[in-house]
Amino acid sequence: MSAFVIDAFEYARHKERREGDTLVADLSRLAAESADRSGALHWVLVGGADQLGHPQLTLTVTGSTKIMCQRCLTPFAFDIDSESVLVLAKDEESADEIDALLDNDEIDVIVGTKSLNIVELVEDEALLALPLSPKHPVCPDQSALDGLETAKKESPFAMLKNLKQQ
Repeated sequence: MSAFVIDAFEYARHKERREGDTLVADLSRLAAESADRSGALHWVLVGGADQLGHPQLTLTVTGSTKIMCQRCLTPFAFDIDSESVLVLAKDEESADEIDALLDNDEIDVIVGTKSLNIVELVEDEALLALPLSPKHPVCPDQSALDGLETAKKESPFAMLKNLKQQ
């Protein structure tokens, strides 16, 4: 069994803690969303229980990956700094009941398993941290964008007027 595959319930019950570093290049789905395969993520997974005694995992993911700016179409480094609390349920029905009981959008209820892959969990967390439409705070070559904004487009009605005069 891989060092990255755990029994989620036993991990939470024993309040285990693991941490590690994973390269973006080793995470196929994240690498596909990235501008290049450079970068690494540091993760920490801590087991425990919530205030009602439900087993839970707390996952923290930090690091950087390069993504494409949707405004200027150049890559930029995006810092990932995410923490999730995952309450474990035995099945989908229990997950729905626990989710309704907790009624907290900050806590995710997932179906636990005896073969939970930590790396896949880290990749999911990193993907959820990426913005839907990534943009630089300020694009590096703002002059090209300013030129597009100041360029006056000819009105389609003016074009029709010119055709009518011919």
